[in-house]
Amino acid sequence: MVTVFGLGFVGLTTALGFAHLGYEVFGVDVDENRKTLLKNGKLPFLEPHMEDILKTHINRDFFVADDVKEAIKKSEYVFYCVGTPYGENGAADLKYLFSAIDSTIDAADDDKFRVLVVKSTVPPSTTSEKVLPYVLSKKRISQKFGIANNPEFLREGHCWKDFIEADRIVIGCNDENSKDMLLNLYKPLGVPIIPVSHSTAEFIKYLSNTLLATLISYSNEMAQIADAIGGIDIAKAFRVLHMDKRWGDCGMRAYAYPGCGYGGYCLPKDTCALYSQSIQKGFTPQILKNVIETNANVAKTVAKKICKNISRDKTIGILGLSFKPESDDVRDTPAAKIIRELNALGYKNICAYDPVAMDEFKAKYADIDLEYCKDAKTVYDKSEVIAIVTAWEEFKAAAGFGEKIIVDCRYML
Repeated sequence: MVTVFGLGFVGLTTALGFAHLGYEVFGVDVDENRKTLLKNGKLPFLEPHMEDILKTHINRDFFVADDVKEAIKKSEYVFYCVGTPYGENGAADLKYLFSAIDSTIDAADDDKFRVLVVKSTVPPSTTSEKVLPYVLSKKRISQKFGIANNPEFLREGHCWKDFIEADRIVIGCNDENSKDMLLNLYKPLGVPIIPVSHSTAEFIKYLSNTLLATLISYSNEMAQIADAIGGIDIAKAFRVLHMDKRWGDCGMRAYAYPGCGYGGYCLPKDTCALYSQSIQKGFTPQILKNVIETNANVAKTVAKKICKNISRDKTIGILGLSFKPESDDVRDTPAAKIIRELNALGYKNICAYDPVAMDEFKAKYADIDLEYCKDAKTVYDKSEVIAIVTAWEEFKAAAGFGEKIIVDCRYML
């Protein structure tokens, strides 16, 4: 049996994935509203196909736990999928992880061996230097724990497929018992499982995310160079770049394309956390430093491009508020940064539309004064200039609305 702490994108996908593989799974979360939704077979966020999967497994082999102690007593595996947000100087804040570990240790009052698995993204050396010592300092003599980490490689909008059809499973272990248990747990997936050390597993996750962030910042800087030179079809140039056979049939091409900068929960947080960790260890990574700075400056560049040659009393339309299409996630979304930059430049009349993320944006960014519209055409009609900020497929129709200026920040038209 498996217990999963944290029922966000990663935790819920993990819990339902293991239930799908035939295990009994308990989900733990501190958000009572989220728990109620899940118990009723409703998703607390937008993720394609996941609600049908939830309805298949809820109260059959996936249970939202009210009694944490009972869940832990029954489980051999405890996964931690809680948030590790920005802490001091960009470092990962581990307070939610340690709180979940405390709950586990308090509940495990027998001598059963359990493997405690950190699935939350934490910087390299965190498990060996912080989590393992913390568990050892808290556990009682009779308690038997193995400590492992198991990074996730899930994309919002594709979480279920990325779990069920994973290209690799990475497990970081320092004892054979934990390694064997995790190998057995994941064996039914039939995909490569790579056992490595704690820090190697953590590093592999950051290696992946910081490469994606670097591709995005590189692409945005190249687009800025092209704008400065002039006379360059930026979208076509990048599409021709992707024809190079060395890319193969590679989804990474989507990251080597200009836009509004990276957003969401993972890339900004993880890039800053690895940079901070490296500084603490005595090395200043210049590439990561510039990746972060380039991304931080993209909103200013885009805002100036949008408001070029229009007076401050005119209305600017924003199409797209989520950080990516097919998602209602607005965490660290470029749209918020761009709107704030426009406000700082004196442009206060702004209207916006997003197919799914307007309620989330209102809740997350209550300080931003914005007129929300019912559809893209309404934004077009109200605005002097319209900016496509999120690459929703439906926004391609905006080119046919009329003759107004459309600033295609996603190079999708």
